[in-house]
Amino acid sequence: MTSLLIRCQFKRKKENNRLLPLEHRGHFQCCSLYLSQVITCKAAIAWEPGKPLSIEDVEVAPPKSHEVRIKVVTTGVCQTDNEYLYETEQRMKFRPFPLVLGHEGAGIVESVGPDVTKFSPGDKVIPLFLPQCEECDRCRSPKTNQCRRNWANTQVGVLADGTSRISCRGQQVYQFLGVSSFSQYTVVPDTSLAKIRPDAPLDKVFLLGCGVSTGYGAAVKTGKVEKDSKCAVFGLGAVGLAAVMGCKAAEAKTIIGIDVNPARFEKAMLLGATGCVNPSNYNKSIQEVIVELSQGGVDYALECVGSPAVMTAALESTIDAWGVCVIAGWSETESMNVAVEKILMGRTLMGTYFGGWKSVSDVPKLVDAYMNNTLKLNEFITHSLPLDRINQAFDTLKNGTRYELIHLQLPAISL
Repeated sequence: MTSLLIRCQFKRKKENNRLLPLEHRGHFQCCSLYLSQVITCKAAIAWEPGKPLSIEDVEVAPPKSHEVRIKVVTTGVCQTDNEYLYETEQRMKFRPFPLVLGHEGAGIVESVGPDVTKFSPGDKVIPLFLPQCEECDRCRSPKTNQCRRNWANTQVGVLADGTSRISCRGQQVYQFLGVSSFSQYTVVPDTSLAKIRPDAPLDKVFLLGCGVSTGYGAAVKTGKVEKDSKCAVFGLGAVGLAAVMGCKAAEAKTIIGIDVNPARFEKAMLLGATGCVNPSNYNKSIQEVIVELSQGGVDYALECVGSPAVMTAALESTIDAWGVCVIAGWSETESMNVAVEKILMGRTLMGTYFGGWKSVSDVPKLVDAYMNNTLKLNEFITHSLPLDRINQAFDTLKNGTRYELIHLQLPAISL
């Protein structure tokens, strides 16, 4: 895979007849040109649910107070994007259209709005669908990562002032989860952005914007998988594979990967699974199979599909007295069937969002883990496509041949 590097150029300010280096704090003053400039670029727009995306020229407005405009270098096409486009009001709540999807990307800061103090043009960043303001009770609590700064707005595709920064043909285009990484440029709140080390390869670490962080954290952060434990991971897509990797990092003794697609087993074994099971090969329920294989039930079950039936199976595959089931798969409108007795007998059922990570502060640590070779990312990318072939990426997801992540390259443009 070839990494697409996008270079940002910024004018330097003279002081006492000498040019200040870009890293000097005074360069904020030289960015006023960018702050007043609307950028025209390419984006993939979903004009209505259930229809292919359309590559359009869009206008991206300057960032407002506490906002940052970024040049998106690379983005992943995640199953969640597919579900919001093609399964709206089935498993997913309705989001307004037209919409620019994409929530798992990486890029470079192009300009910053007023009151932004933690970012500068040229910084490498990962935009986040989960904020971290570092000021609210939730951010100050070690019990949760679920900050609610701008949450209600970004969930419906707008920023703090109730509007989007992206428009097309004179019409507002909503920003998916406040991110919209299927655009060459986007604007995000400064509380929904992680600054990362300058030597990090953006065409790899973008994966930490969603799937890998979610699955890996489900095991090591939320579930707190213990050494020598028995684990079962339901679903071996990107989230599930990352959960396998998390169980391996936690030194679990047994890690059973479960999926109806045996083509996924080789990668699961590479990332740490000690065995894999295809439910289609048995004439009994998968929870019965796992209880039998683990001699009484696994200590930890991680559900990474988003199916209520699989969630129930995952819970029932755990051992009574201390079994833990972590739900990482995403569904917004469906209900899970839980037999009360399964909980009364000592099992714990819990959910995780973004793997339990404090987004702004923990994502840079995950980038460090990758750079230090203690976290795998390269193995998760199966395709690399340009933005103008984005519908091919969605076709791959719908055809079921995808088991990891598709990497989209967003071509550079000159301003």
